[in-house]
Amino acid sequence: MDNLTTSSTTERAGGFFPKSRIAVSLLFLINGFMVGSWAPKIPEFAKRLELSEGQLGLMILMFGIGSLVMMPIGGAQIARHGSASVVKVLAIMLVPALLFVTLAGNAWFGVFAMVYFGGFAGAMDVAMNANAVEVEKSMRRSIMSSCHAFWSLGGLLGAGAGGFLISHFGTMTHAVILTIAAATMLAGAWPMIFVDAPHPSEGKRKARLPMTPLPWLIGIVALFSMVPEGAILDWGALYLRQELGASVTLSGFAFAAFSLTMAVMRFAGDLVRDRFGAVLTLRISTTMAIVGMLISGLAPDAMLVIVGFAIAGIGISNMVPIAFSAAGNMPGLAPGVGISVATFLGYSGMLFAPSLIGFIAEHTGFAIIFATLPVLFIVVLVLSHLARHADNIQ
Repeated sequence: MDNLTTSSTTERAGGFFPKSRIAVSLLFLINGFMVGSWAPKIPEFAKRLELSEGQLGLMILMFGIGSLVMMPIGGAQIARHGSASVVKVLAIMLVPALLFVTLAGNAWFGVFAMVYFGGFAGAMDVAMNANAVEVEKSMRRSIMSSCHAFWSLGGLLGAGAGGFLISHFGTMTHAVILTIAAATMLAGAWPMIFVDAPHPSEGKRKARLPMTPLPWLIGIVALFSMVPEGAILDWGALYLRQELGASVTLSGFAFAAFSLTMAVMRFAGDLVRDRFGAVLTLRISTTMAIVGMLISGLAPDAMLVIVGFAIAGIGISNMVPIAFSAAGNMPGLAPGVGISVATFLGYSGMLFAPSLIGFIAEHTGFAIIFATLPVLFIVVLVLSHLARHADNIQ
């Protein structure tokens, strides 16, 4: 017991970086790496299957359906078996997803690949967040913002490397190299993943939906914060390619620039929020996101669009963590209930809205889409006072 107390004290003081934290950070990195690797592949995927923008929107919808179907299944398995064993299985299943997308030679195989990719990416997202919560408890300190920063870093690496590898070595070589890289990272994390106990009562508690409006309003903040993120992920590269004539390599940097600034600001997120408070941080972040999206939508060339996405990444980076933190710290409501509402609404926006954007863009183009998305951020500003609950962390 004395050794455990000493270890916990050392961890709180910052003198010890436990292996479990390295492992969960790698899990976030892998998930972001896989999703980011999909972004520069979208134009080639659409061309190979001869998809219109509307049809590509349906394919992306399949990704979202897979995620939202598998997320609650993953949550139920976590309650039954613990997050460690579940996240290991889901990570193994996710690793070959990019290969399936690359091998898809017709629309039906494409649908399967997208449902598979989205399903295991979404379920792993739930499991790795659950594991991060357990690591936080073991360390008695917050690490969630940095974990999400590693997800953004993974997106940066996947998107940045993807455009280069596709243009220089082809789509199959790109998929094989990135699959090997993801498998290698998983092998490194595997023996260090924090082993937690099952929580069978958690599933029952999360099943009770709140009847008060507050968690749903905070869920709307998460929803409207994540819709633009999904738009940049799924349509940023195609916007640069089709409407601004960017090269494959340059278009790959659309999501990469966004992920870079997201990662940097999320590593600094806890310090910023502690300094200025959740409400002011959310308002400043949302304002920057508005500016970045307007620049992207109104820009006359690809480089300025990338700059706009980078500015938007600075803003959006801490909007979602603040919303999730507020949802988990509402008075009189179990943390799991509030977070379940915020995550479901938030990921619904990120996964499903891009498919609707595809249908609209087929008639209007992407520039007007990115220029009008800031309307959602105005709603976030109106609801920003609710972020005060994020400062209730004990």
